[in-house]
Amino acid sequence: MTDKIKKIVLAYSGGLDTTVILHWLKNTYDAEVIAFTADIGQEHDPDLVRDRANSIGASKIIIEDLKEEFIKDFVFPMFKANTVYEGEYLLGTSIARPLISKRLVEIAEEEGADAIAHGATGKGNDQIRFEIGSYSLNPDIKVIAPWRDWDFKSRADLVEYCQKHQIEIETSPDEPLYSTDENLLHTSYEGEILEDPSIEAPEEIWQRTSSLYDAPDDAEEISVDFESGVPTGVNGRQMKSSDLLEVLNEVAGKHGIGRLDLVENRFTGMKSRGCYETPGGTLLLKAHRAMESITLDSQAGHLKDDLMPKYAQLIYDGFWWSPEREALQALIDKTQEYVSGSVKLSLYKGNITILGRSSVMSLYDPKIVTFEDDGNAYNQADATGFIKINSLRLKKAAKRKKLTNNS
Repeated sequence: MTDKIKKIVLAYSGGLDTTVILHWLKNTYDAEVIAFTADIGQEHDPDLVRDRANSIGASKIIIEDLKEEFIKDFVFPMFKANTVYEGEYLLGTSIARPLISKRLVEIAEEEGADAIAHGATGKGNDQIRFEIGSYSLNPDIKVIAPWRDWDFKSRADLVEYCQKHQIEIETSPDEPLYSTDENLLHTSYEGEILEDPSIEAPEEIWQRTSSLYDAPDDAEEISVDFESGVPTGVNGRQMKSSDLLEVLNEVAGKHGIGRLDLVENRFTGMKSRGCYETPGGTLLLKAHRAMESITLDSQAGHLKDDLMPKYAQLIYDGFWWSPEREALQALIDKTQEYVSGSVKLSLYKGNITILGRSSVMSLYDPKIVTFEDDGNAYNQADATGFIKINSLRLKKAAKRKKLTNNS
């Protein structure tokens, strides 16, 4: 089967795993390997990535700036649902995989490649996300997952492989090898000491957020503007989606906002500890819910909240391109029709406090809700019939219970 594969598109980061994979694919399949790097906001040196891929023998290197597409078409639509997995995780890794899968499949078609490849391990969720996403877009695509095929058991084995084949790397077998994933929405850390959930994550792993001890001693106020559920501006200044999230990341991270230490349930059936930094996303979630509080119909909001865990599970498990996710997205988008306005917040040592929210689309009516004289805007006597109707079944059930207890 391997002799049928002549050209492979590899999702290439320039790190240890995918560098070894590039070399291994060339040797194992005797095939051309195109290295594809998606710039979705991670810290990386494109020249270094290009030079490293060239030195190993990539037939072509493709580096694309996908930050705006990532935030506009994937992250912000997800945030319309206030999406949180297992009560805490903002899905920073999960939401990046559909876009990378999409471009892998598209590039394979453009370049006439026989297969695509990724560096996800056989234990994690990313293998599922990459492959289900790819098959959803091209059911005939061949996917190579080296971590499920080769004999290497650890990243220390990969370091030894690099030394054996004289591949230049920036680490050694003795160094802590945290597994890190980064994009414009978040950074994640797994592995090494973090595999013991009873041990506190060392302060030095956190790269995007200040500790509460180092955060400013003064609160900072900020406003976020929304249009139909989509963030459009900060402090009254309109900006494109990726720039807006960068601004929020900086200001929220400075105030120690967005750290999460979580033991989550992987789709593969095991529990895994991950440490996450999502500063701007944490701020956005709070701001968006505040915006919805005055603009979203109560029952539409409750329905959306009921559906959110299913929507989050679909994204976490890799089903972004599924018909059920698309159906839920249509409902979510409909609920956001009038979610427009501005939210003012205060940031202080890891805390986000809502200071105010305003919208010309607001359903909040001070004339009705006031505790003072409302000028007959609301007839309080109307509540009598409302209560009687809604308590009717409960009164009947109570009478039956009383009869049963007396018999």
